[in-house]
Amino acid sequence: MKLEYLNTISNQLIIISSLMSGFSIAILANLLIDKTDSKIATYLFRFTSVAAGCFLVTVFALTKIIKMTTKGYQYETTAEDFVFTSGLASTTFIIGICTLCIVIALTGWIKSKKTGIFTTIVGFLTLLFIIMTILNV
Repeated sequence: MKLEYLNTISNQLIIISSLMSGFSIAILANLLIDKTDSKIATYLFRFTSVAAGCFLVTVFALTKIIKMTTKGYQYETTAEDFVFTSGLASTTFIIGICTLCIVIALTGWIKSKKTGIFTTIVGFLTLLFIIMTILNV
């Protein structure tokens, strides 16, 4: 993979991950303030925490890649230099997306069964379409 390409892709994924991290942290803050003490709220809190953490790790891993692939970097780099960091970024990005889709699916269950069914369908379809897009299906 060319370093320019890796740099450009990393820049794009940083923007997406930053937005998703901020979104997850905003949900987390609302859950902290909310006085709901149900099982669903506990699961929402846990999955949102995982999503926020994963997206933050993704941002910092990709920042390292951008630093290493930018013209003027002081050390010579090879493909092996990116194996761990790009693997970490990819893994945490996918986990973040999956857990955020689970959060979407669970949110409606706090309100009612009908809303819960609707948000579960939306969360499932969102994850399905994202996976189809990533896999070029």
